[in-house]
Amino acid sequence: MKVKFWGVRGSIACPGPKTVRYGGNTTCIEVRTDNNELIILDAGTGIFPLSQALLAELPTTANILITHTHWDHIQGLPLFAPNFIPGNTLRLHGALDPVSGKGVEQVMSAQLQHSFFPVSEAAMKAQIEYVNLTPNQPVRVGSATVTPCLLKHPVIDFGYRIECDGKSVFFTGDHEPPYNIHAPDDAAFADYQLLVDAHNQAILDAVRGVDVLIADSSYTDAEYPAKLGWGHGTFRSSIALASAAQAKLLFCTHHEPTRSDDALESVFAAALAAQPGLHDALEVRLAREGDVYEF
Repeated sequence: MKVKFWGVRGSIACPGPKTVRYGGNTTCIEVRTDNNELIILDAGTGIFPLSQALLAELPTTANILITHTHWDHIQGLPLFAPNFIPGNTLRLHGALDPVSGKGVEQVMSAQLQHSFFPVSEAAMKAQIEYVNLTPNQPVRVGSATVTPCLLKHPVIDFGYRIECDGKSVFFTGDHEPPYNIHAPDDAAFADYQLLVDAHNQAILDAVRGVDVLIADSSYTDAEYPAKLGWGHGTFRSSIALASAAQAKLLFCTHHEPTRSDDALESVFAAALAAQPGLHDALEVRLAREGDVYEF
């Protein structure tokens, strides 16, 4: 399998001289199976340069897995160039929204309203298909098996485990480790803790033994208390998940957009130094736009 990062920032694109090394585009990750089948994780602004690269290998079938519908994870979708070219196929996978009752098709229909974008879906020449996914129910994408896992974020949010030919990668999208919202002396604390423990165990089971874990590591330990409930993890929480799941390689991603490359490297080094007892088999890296990892 091959993984390539096209966007690793969170919340908003932040191009400029201070983000050149790690990149300023929002979340988009390309995964290729050994059969060269194309799976795309999220459609942030990083999907635009990916789509330009795909013009050299038309016709293409792109399977896009949407973790959740927050803007920084879908904003590049209307400018995905293959959508405008006959002979291409886009399969958009994602969750059914229990509030609206709408499926992943609402991602395109909302973005392509005339008030927001000048081209309608009807004007796009590619074949566009929608696949609504259910937590923990695997689906086949070419030669790969994709299993969605419900994670924790202010909207419905899937992490995805992709398995093919004995290799595996898990992407969390945006994820904050589940925690108890009640005070310890609250009567509801104990019952709610059972739910928290069960959710954390389900996530651990979904990630267990993965070759590559790509995880939301937005904050430092010092920053996190002010961001509680925002739906994002820390370097420490991502390393803890990777270690407990016995993942082989962790990529920390969804970099805070106000953090320069120099500052990002500084807080990352501090996070590693604060955990000298890391699992011996775990390698930890910062996700960097343009980096490719083959395994």
